[in-house]
Amino acid sequence: MNTIKTLAVFCGSSEGRDGIYAQGAQELGKAMHEKQLSLVYGGGNRGLMGLLAESLHTLGGSVIGVLPEALNRADVRLRKVESQLIIVPGMHERKARMYELADAFVALPGGIGTFEEFFEVYTWLQLGYHHKPVALLNLGGFYDSLLSFLHQSAREGFIQSELLSALIVESEVEALLARLENWEAKLPDKLGPHQ
Repeated sequence: MNTIKTLAVFCGSSEGRDGIYAQGAQELGKAMHEKQLSLVYGGGNRGLMGLLAESLHTLGGSVIGVLPEALNRADVRLRKVESQLIIVPGMHERKARMYELADAFVALPGGIGTFEEFFEVYTWLQLGYHHKPVALLNLGGFYDSLLSFLHQSAREGFIQSELLSALIVESEVEALLARLENWEAKLPDKLGPHQ
């Protein structure tokens, strides 16, 4: 059983073409409010990021945005959707601060930035840098191709099956949050036995 108080959520700065993505982001914000979970995210009000933050913030939930200095512009901060906005020098500091504040990590649909953030925390789990749940909210089957690729990589001997089993994948918000709370994973030592 995990004590999760703060979720780091990675997602797109656009809404995508299918309305299921926006709906899922808003549902996640509402469910987080019901479970009294705080959000840490990349800051700003655009796309799924903004919809998620706004849905939680509007209900009175805690929203912490972490924004790199280069993105600290009026068009990114058009409306206030955070309880707290932390400005950091760059992208590396942004991710480090988000990881530091989070008890678990969730990726919604997004682009290159979302993928990079997801893969970094997933790699850190593999290497033992943290032991926190990592999850994909697979809205509308968005991550199906990625999951197929990960399983192919495991079949070819590049990813351990235990690491795949440790990844939470759900298409429904409530199921995802329940699995985060009950997550347990025993991962093999990636670097082999200690000498």
